Amino acid sequence: MARLKVKVAPGSKRNAVAGWMGETLKLQVQAPPEKGRANAAVIELLAAKLPCPKSAVRVVAGANSRNKTLLVEGWSETDLRSALS
Repeated sequence: MARLKVKVAPGSKRNAVAGWMGETLKLQVQAPPEKGRANAAVIELLAAKLPCPKSAVRVVAGANSRNKTLLVEGWSETDLRSALS
């Protein structure tokens, strides 16, 4: 189980992994930051980039913030970093 810090840019033109900023992964999602839509888009984006089910990815901190901490089951932090680079 790995923790992943992300910075989310909701309302972007596309859903994409924008790259690493130190220890934080920057993500772009098209969904607006309302009613949990951006969080759902983040989970869907990461589940697609990592071959894992959406249920393996959850927001554990920062649900109402651009800066979030996610928990990804079945991955180590090293494996996550290399898979998302």
